[in-house]
Amino acid sequence: QVQLVESGGGLVQAGGSLRLSCAASGRAFRSASMGWFRQATGKEREFVAAISWTGINTVYTDSVKGRFTISRDNAKNTVYLQMNSLEPEDAAVYYCAADVNLGAITRDSKFQYAYEYWGQGTQVTVSS
Repeated sequence: QVQLVESGGGLVQAGGSLRLSCAASGRAFRSASMGWFRQATGKEREFVAAISWTGINTVYTDSVKGRFTISRDNAKNTVYLQMNSLEPEDAAVYYCAADVNLGAITRDSKFQYAYEYWGQGTQVTVSS
C-alpha cells in the first residue's frame, strides 16, 4: 500500500516557477516508478512526466520538455516536479502516481492504467 500526498501548488505568474512535492508512505515507494499527471478544467487527465525507481531514467511529455524536471529522493520518500517558465496552459490540478509493480520506465509509463496509487492532487494556477 502506498499513500501519496502532493503539495507545492499555488498561483504564479507566467514565466515563474513552482516545485511540486509528492510525499509517499510505505516501503513500496522506493521500488516504484512514479509519475506526474495533470488535469485542466474541462479536459482529460494527461501525462506530464515519469521517473524510474532509481531516479536515473525519466520521460516527459513534449510540451514540458526543457521546462519541467522530475526527480526523487528515496531517503525522503518524496518525488518532485520542478516547473520553470510556466505558461497559462500549464494551469491544472497536478497528481502524482505510483506504479509499484514496475520500477522501470516503459511505454506504459505515459498511461494512467500503469499506476495503482494516486494522490489527491494540488492546484497550479498560472496568470498571464
